[in-house]
Amino acid sequence: MLSRVLGGGWVLLAMAFAATTLGVAVGSAAGIYAAYVRGRIDGLVMRTVDVLLAFPQIIFALLLVSLVGPKLWLIVLAVGISHLPQVARVLRSATLDLSERDFIKVLELQGMRTHRIITKELLPNLVSPLMVEIGIRLTYSIIIISGLSFLGFGPQPPAANWGTMINTNRVAIVANPWGVVVPALLIALLTIGTNTFTDAVARVTIGLERRTEEAALLESAPT
Repeated sequence: MLSRVLGGGWVLLAMAFAATTLGVAVGSAAGIYAAYVRGRIDGLVMRTVDVLLAFPQIIFALLLVSLVGPKLWLIVLAVGISHLPQVARVLRSATLDLSERDFIKVLELQGMRTHRIITKELLPNLVSPLMVEIGIRLTYSIIIISGLSFLGFGPQPPAANWGTMINTNRVAIVANPWGVVVPALLIALLTIGTNTFTDAVARVTIGLERRTEEAALLESAPT
């Protein structure tokens, strides 16, 4: 049981990290770019986000997996896509507020290109909301992937997975409770620990963002 818990946890974490990376990277890029450029691109991105938000995350993932099959890459892709709208909306809102700051307006007047403003000035000042989103989305990835495995859409036996272990061992929970309690407890501890860690990192980065903004103002100020 220990070997299956360790093996299943490694697979679950790898899939959760991959899905979170995909969702946060694409969603944040779309939200930041749409908020800064605005116009038709902003409208197109937000309408696409509204359509994706109409589907609950677990339902969207189940829809894709049920059509093609329980393939690991498809589960990662489905969970990653389900994170896009939430991440895009949060980063778009933060970018709209940040793009109106004085140091951004000064850089625009100086003729700095759009991609340099986004990568050099906006992105470093969005670390705090980005870290919060990473923690939340990683937690949801762990829960959704475990739920899909519990329903039979994850890695198929004899492959080990915490969600599969809970499903297969629940019929004998009285005789062997550890087969259910251990993976369920690890899922709970992992999600709580992830949120706590990313929240602590976000609090630290708030001070870094303020210093970055002050440095940008000093650099852009006329001598």
